Amino acid sequence: MMIYPTMEIQNGRCVTLEKGRLDEPQIWHVDPVETAKGFAASGAEWMHLTDFNAIEGDYSNEELICDIIRGAGIPVQLGGGMRSREHIEHWIDKGAGRIVIGTLAARDPHLVQDLAKHHPDQIVLAVDVYQGQVMTDGWRQAGAISPQDFIAAFDTAPLAGIIVTDIDSDMSDLEAQLGLISGLAEKSRTPVIASGVVRSSDDISRLKYVYNISGAMVGRALFRKSLTVEEALDVARPEPEPVAEFQ
Repeated sequence: MMIYPTMEIQNGRCVTLEKGRLDEPQIWHVDPVETAKGFAASGAEWMHLTDFNAIEGDYSNEELICDIIRGAGIPVQLGGGMRSREHIEHWIDKGAGRIVIGTLAARDPHLVQDLAKHHPDQIVLAVDVYQGQVMTDGWRQAGAISPQDFIAAFDTAPLAGIIVTDIDSDMSDLEAQLGLISGLAEKSRTPVIASGVVRSSDDISRLKYVYNISGAMVGRALFRKSLTVEEALDVARPEPEPVAEFQ
């Protein structure tokens, strides 16, 4: 299972949010570029980056994001405010390894399917769920489609993955999150990346045995130092197959 060390930025600083509340960020006084380099030095093969300013139409973090993409030493999976073909292809041209799309996929699924065909293995679908509904616009608007139908609409698209977040639980009810994420993963033809569910190495141990979950995003636990990248990677590795001993 792939581990995606996760960084969220707002106004040039690393932050984490509770239930997506952009006006109440927890600020972490670390250098974003050096933190990204640290993910790679710890053995991560990918990292995930979300630009919270871009969700509001503010692209003031662009230079910082470019510095992270150039300096991280590993591919960057980038999300936040991806609302047009031009903006998405701008970041692909800038070197982002993958682009995460949520709101645009709900508004114009045909465009996102076309983007996936033109950029195979570079488009990731974000499915943010609150009380059984897909949420858009930075978790503030409820869509008119169920998460199951939303995922099914992209069954034939060559997506790199699907990120599933259960906003309703958002770290407070792990059993509910695992139930929702595993249920959607079972029905999806595309591998699922679990978001917001990892608080400790035990959570990774449980996730790696869930059908069709190919990865987990780990952010808050890293910044709170309840888990290291090295520990997360070690637990995520597949167990060695038992080998019969012959006498």
